[in-house]
Amino acid sequence: MADIHRKLAELLRPKLLVRAARHAKAHYNRTRHLPRLLGPMAQLSGVSAALKLAEMEAEIDQQRCAQDASYSAIRHIDVLTALMAEADLLARATVLIPKGRSAL
Repeated sequence: MADIHRKLAELLRPKLLVRAARHAKAHYNRTRHLPRLLGPMAQLSGVSAALKLAEMEAEIDQQRCAQDASYSAIRHIDVLTALMAEADLLARATVLIPKGRSAL
């Protein structure tokens, strides 16, 4: 789990993109948004889902940097929002789990 938080801390994205994702994070609903983004893989554990979202976000950012015509800022914000929200959910779950037990 620390890996996903480290990846998020190292992301260098345009401020407007990050601000939009932070704003949207308040309205994130895992049961509604994750299946739309991950399809059948939405049933993954929190850590696995977050890592898949991080992979997707990296691919989308490559499209952005390459000025690829298929790049969608809306899709980028959706994936970044889900990634940030999943990381927050993982952090909260870790805090609630007593020492000596596994998170997921």
